[in-house]
Amino acid sequence: TGTVIQTAIQQLENLGCELREISLPHTKYALSCYYIIATAEASSNLARYDGVRYSSRWDGETLSDMYRNTRGCGFGAEVKRRIMLGTYVLSAGYYEAYYRKAQQVRTLITQDFSRAFEEVDAILAPVSPFPAFKIGEKIDDPLAMYLSDVYTLTGDLSGVPCMSVPCGESSEGLPIGLQIFAKHFDEASMFRVAYNYELSTTR
Repeated sequence: TGTVIQTAIQQLENLGCELREISLPHTKYALSCYYIIATAEASSNLARYDGVRYSSRWDGETLSDMYRNTRGCGFGAEVKRRIMLGTYVLSAGYYEAYYRKAQQVRTLITQDFSRAFEEVDAILAPVSPFPAFKIGEKIDDPLAMYLSDVYTLTGDLSGVPCMSVPCGESSEGLPIGLQIFAKHFDEASMFRVAYNYELSTTR
């Protein structure tokens, strides 16, 4: 993956981009930060799917049975996992320790991007630490699935525009992507970098 990404970056330098190394020091906290916030939001939003006001309904002998059946049959394993984790981080005694701290880290990540964009117009990064895996290959390993997101989460948390462009393939012929980040509300620069890169390559 690293060699393919470096080749893509070199191609952009050949097109006239001036490269600078920048630091996003709080990126190392992005994975845990994101999954605290995202699961909390999922838990809150999906609480309404009770089979009464929202969603399909699976009957039961009691009201509790109906709720249990509706949520048990209506949600997949990953959704259930996120609801459980989100409910935990929002519960009494854990909100301050997890959710509030994650929101504070989110602010630090956003500030990292703001400082970086004082020096550069766009930021380049890999999409994933490893090439794409085959459909269904990691379905029983949620941690591996989460880790594959580690480079994309800072864009989600900071709200800066970001896109992925294909930049090569692994030895197995699976795609490798290059991320392009731009300043808030500057999608034009992001699209310009991506457009010129794609014009210059036949990949």
